[in-house]
Order: sequence, then structure tokens, then C-alpha cells
Amino acid sequence: MTTIIGRRARLLGTALSALTLLSACAVGPDYERPSAAVPPTYKEAGITPVVFAAPPAPRDDGWRPAAPGQAEASPWWTVFNDPVLDGLMRRVEVDNQSLKAAEAAYRQAKALSDQARSGFFPVLSISGGADRAGRVGSGNRSTSGASSGTAASRGGTPVTTYDAGLGASWAPDLWGRIRRSVESNDANLQASAADLAAARLSAQAQLATAYVQFRVADERKALLERAIAAYRQSLEIARNRHAVGTATLADVFTAETQVRSTESQLVALGVQRAQFEHAIAVLVGQAPAAFALAPAPLAAAVPAIPPGVPSALLERRPDIAAAERQMAQANAQIGIAESAWYPDVVLSGSLTNSATILPQLLQAPTAIWAVGAQVAQTLFDGGTRTAEVELRRAVFEQSVAQYRQTVLTAFQEVEDQLAAQRILAQQAAVQDDAVRLAREAERLTLNQYRAGTLPYSSVLTAQTAALSDEESALAVRQSRLLAAVSLLQALGGTPPDF
Repeated sequence: MTTIIGRRARLLGTALSALTLLSACAVGPDYERPSAAVPPTYKEAGITPVVFAAPPAPRDDGWRPAAPGQAEASPWWTVFNDPVLDGLMRRVEVDNQSLKAAEAAYRQAKALSDQARSGFFPVLSISGGADRAGRVGSGNRSTSGASSGTAASRGGTPVTTYDAGLGASWAPDLWGRIRRSVESNDANLQASAADLAAARLSAQAQLATAYVQFRVADERKALLERAIAAYRQSLEIARNRHAVGTATLADVFTAETQVRSTESQLVALGVQRAQFEHAIAVLVGQAPAAFALAPAPLAAAVPAIPPGVPSALLERRPDIAAAERQMAQANAQIGIAESAWYPDVVLSGSLTNSATILPQLLQAPTAIWAVGAQVAQTLFDGGTRTAEVELRRAVFEQSVAQYRQTVLTAFQEVEDQLAAQRILAQQAAVQDDAVRLAREAERLTLNQYRAGTLPYSSVLTAQTAALSDEESALAVRQSRLLAAVSLLQALGGTPPDF
């Protein structure tokens, strides 16, 4: 008996060792990150790139994995030095509904990853029950089938029968299907984390954009109010000159028309301001009716933003991180598809017992045990598995192209905003000079009108030109601030300590 037991133990050990060796294999290609074109410098930067943050330690292959959480940890909007904007950004983190949806999607991906990992472990089950049975009717009558019944049917007294059982089943990961599934779901989880960081960065950039536009509307309102005050002074001059006979009534009407027309522009500006305020309310998770911002001047200065080295963009942009992780997920799906070519093996065991007295249920004189293994293999499927493998390979190749396109688009966005910053700075210098000259021309023309050497039409032309140039200067300033926001977003949320 001892020899038989020892032989069976050796056979079991050999079988388990074979299963362990088989489990070390995983079908399908191992993931290697495809290359992407990365320029050494930014074309539009025009300066030697500055690295303003210590990068993570490089791996042996020289590549640093993307860090999608970096945009979350970087309060990049503080470069605008606006306390009101800082407070609104904190509310976005807590109350923005799009961000809450992205966070819920991340938790879904986390649950799927945990679910896939559970496939490594056996499934254990326990069952129990109680039945009470008895014969219907009375007497000692018997039929041909009654002699083989329960004690209740033999003696006519109802009897309670208890039963309990333990069961276990395990599908060893012989071909790596579960490992590839875990690999796929882990990559999906990391991509979801990057998507969450991208959603956060997008909401922050939308808020910064709406806030700049809102404050520009306040600034334009103040500009129009100053212009209206100046036009009313010109109107008063025209009326006084008309009263003494040195100006025509047409001058008075022209001056009054100018005042009313500018007042109309001021009223119309309220629509834009209200819409920007409503947009800010929604971004911070509030109904527009319960939200208001007091008017304030546009205090934000245009920050100088060094873009850093282009290779750092692959680490900071959450959309690039998500695209890279989607490639890893698609690669793992190839292995899952290829595992269908190999047989499925399921090991199972059970232990059951029954008794008419509950304490006897824990004794094992009548316990029945069973162990077994099942092997299943598809012999013919009309090409389904072949098509699935080809599908997964095509999906992977698609994800590679999408990753490389995401990288190219990221570099384009940075270059676009760098060019915008450079060109708009030049335009601002020219436009500021135009404003200075227009104001001087307005002052001289108005003085000459007072002296009676120029008609009022010259005053109207000079004042209209001055207001137009001032509005253009304000528009350029807005464009520069919005370009700064877009550049910070394109860089993946630049740290503020540059």
C-alpha cells in the first residue's frame, strides 16, 4: 500500500511539475514599444531647450515610461498669478462632472483588471441542503418501486436527510491566456489613468480659456466706458461751439451718434460676458443661476514658457501615455487570440456526504470523493480562430499608427503655439506703438477742432481709429494669453517652476 501511495505521489508531483513548466509559457508576441519620430529641438522655440524638471530615471533601454499623473500634480495655471483662477481650478478638481465620469471609468478599468487577475486562482465552492421525505397515504402497502426507496418509504415515517459537499476547480494557465488577459487589462487600466489625467488637463485648460475670455470682456467693457466718456466730452465741445455759432448742427448729431453707437457696443458686450460666466459655472460643477464673478481687470501677464526638450513631451502628455498603453493592450490581445489554438484543461475535485442525523454529517463513513481532469480542444471552426488572430494583429498595427499620429499631433500643437507666442509678441509690440500714435493723433485733432482749424469729421476719424487700435491691442493680448494656455496644455501641464 505504501508503495502504491508513493508511486501515486510521484506521479502527481511529476504532473504538477509539468503543469508548472507549461504555465511558464505564454503564447503571443511580447510587447516592445514601437519607435516614434522625435525631433532633437523645437523648430519654433528659437532657443536652446531648457529642462525645468528632473526626469525619471531611465530604463536600461534608454526609454522613460510615460507619467500620466504628472499633469495632475502640476498647478501650471499659477503662472498667471491670479488668485481667483487658482480658486476656480480647485473647484474643477472636486466638482467637474466630466472629470467625475473619467474617474468612474478608471474605477471600471481597475475592476476589470482585478477580475482578470482572479483567473490565476482556483474556484472553491461549498453546498449544503436538507430534504424531508415521506410516503403519501397509510398502511403497509408496497409496490414494486417502493422497496428501493428511502427509509421513509420503507417504514412510512418521514425522514430528514442532510447533505453537504465541497467542490474545487482550476484551469491552469498552461498557454498564458490568463497572463495575457491580465497584461491586457493592466495596460487598459494604465491607459484609463492617462485618460483621467487628460480629462483633468482638458477641464483645467477649458476653464483657463473661459476665464481669460471673461476677463477680456471685462477689460473691453472698461475700454468702451472710457471711450464713451471721451466721446461725451467731444459731444459737449460740439454743442458749445454750435451754441456760439462756430460749429454746425451736423457736428452735434455726428458726435451724439458716435456716443450712442459706442453705448450699443457696450450693451452687446454683455451677451459675451454672460456666456463666458455660464461656461465657467458649468466647468466648476455649478448651475449658472447659482454662480457669479465680480468684474475685475485683466491682471494676468503673458508668461514666458520654455518648452523643454521634445523627448520630454512623450513623458508629460497623457494622451501619448494613453496611446502607448493601448498598444500594449492590443499586443496582449494577440496572445489571447492565439491561445485558442491550444486545448483547455480544467482540474476538478469534490467531496460529498449525506446523513439522516446532522452530527453524522461531519463523519466520513459514507463520504464520496472525486477528482478529475477535463481537456477540450476545438478541432474545426471554419477559420474563426485564424480570423481572430488576424483581427488582433490588425488592431495592434492600427494602434501603432494611432500612437505615432498622436505623437506627431502633439509636436504640431507645441510648434503651433510656440509660433503663435513668438509672432503675437511681435504683433503686440507693433500694435502698442499704433495705440500710442492713435492716442496722440486723437489728442491733437481734438485740440485743433477746439481751435476751429479742423472739422468734426477729423475728430470722429481720429477717435474711431484710436478705439479700434486699442481694441486690437486688447485682442492681441487675449490671443497671447490663450496661446499660453494652449501651449501649457500641449506640453502636458508644464511645471510652474521654470
